[in-house]
Amino acid sequence: MPDTSRTVLLSRGSWAEARRIADILRKETVGGVLLLAGALLALVWANSPWSDRYHELTEFRFGPSALHLDLTAATWAADGLLAIFFFVAGLELKREFVAGDLRDPRRAAVPVAAAAGGVVVPAICYLLVNAGGAAEGWAIPTATDIAFALAVLAVVGRSLPTALRTFLLTLAVVDDLLAIMIIAVFYTAHLAVLPLLAALIPLAVFTVLVQRRVRAWWLLLPLAAATWALVHASGVHATVAGVLLGFAVPVLTPAHPAGHHPSSGLAEHFEHRFRPISAGVAVPIFALMSAGVTLGGLDGLGSALSDPVAIGVLLGLVVGKPLGILAATWLTARFTRARLDADLAWIDMVGVAVLSGIGFTVSLLIGELAFGIGSDRDDQVKIAVLAGSLTAAALACVLLRIRNHAYRRIRAQEQADHDGDDIPDVYQR
Repeated sequence: MPDTSRTVLLSRGSWAEARRIADILRKETVGGVLLLAGALLALVWANSPWSDRYHELTEFRFGPSALHLDLTAATWAADGLLAIFFFVAGLELKREFVAGDLRDPRRAAVPVAAAAGGVVVPAICYLLVNAGGAAEGWAIPTATDIAFALAVLAVVGRSLPTALRTFLLTLAVVDDLLAIMIIAVFYTAHLAVLPLLAALIPLAVFTVLVQRRVRAWWLLLPLAAATWALVHASGVHATVAGVLLGFAVPVLTPAHPAGHHPSSGLAEHFEHRFRPISAGVAVPIFALMSAGVTLGGLDGLGSALSDPVAIGVLLGLVVGKPLGILAATWLTARFTRARLDADLAWIDMVGVAVLSGIGFTVSLLIGELAFGIGSDRDDQVKIAVLAGSLTAAALACVLLRIRNHAYRRIRAQEQADHDGDDIPDVYQR
């Protein structure tokens, strides 16, 4: 008999959390389809007879020059729209660790360790190839694109068990936090201290207002915009402001005097409002602005992929990412004496780990920060990120299909509600 006293690795968690995760994944899946559409449009447009029009669009400048915000459309997409993406990531991460199943350190240990392993090993793979030059691109293959990954799951992994979906989402959210820390620490070339200190003022006022449950957009949006603009002026990448603003929002309301449990706070309200904007507008437009690269036919594609930078990115995404996730997960299970859920096998973890090698949004962003928008190296990064992500997606499809019959059986168990109380029976045992 299994030792029931041991922590269970990849258990399905609570019904409330499973229902919330399912809602998030539905929205992100739609966003993933739009992301792929934006990337495909960019690629076709950049390699068409109208490619000049595409580059004119991405290089078109607008914004108040007096505030040093006379930026290109591509920069607005990377610095502005992705701040919304990271704001939602900040909300989700705080929600997971304050009110979600991951408030239990034993449950949080596995996805956090897996995310860390999925950052360290791809970076090592990249540096092994580029130790002699272009080492500044080491962080490019470290990020997982949850929207892209979920778009793949929508095609081949509809029956993927709740535990694996939750693991993938949590891994990607922690991955995003690590990515924004890397951007803030390693990709800030020139730091202006005064604007950075000044950004603390609107951020503090925003924090006080949301802690008091103020929802008035005409108060909060100007404060958020001021925080973003000042962080941008400081030289720190402006998306950092999005994460800080997300962390400021309370997850829970105070418990009622009668002893009721705390209810959902502003974080859930803002997440419902901004996730559709992030998944349906911000990320697809960023993909449109960033994924357009001239391939130059098969010869040009082969030449680009033979560059050490491209090889390092490909190796990091396709090999380093799954190896890092699997190694960290296995070591965590080993040292905590956790046992794998009885319904799952390690081959399931392999499939999810390979799927996590789909890097797109944040990988492209770090590539632009490392080598400069529109540079030759940046183009090679884009080609490598696209090729690596498609390779990871194809391999994951094969691996997840192997166990599809078992996934359907588990999914049927998770949906069975014989007593008709709208809560699947498996969550009441």
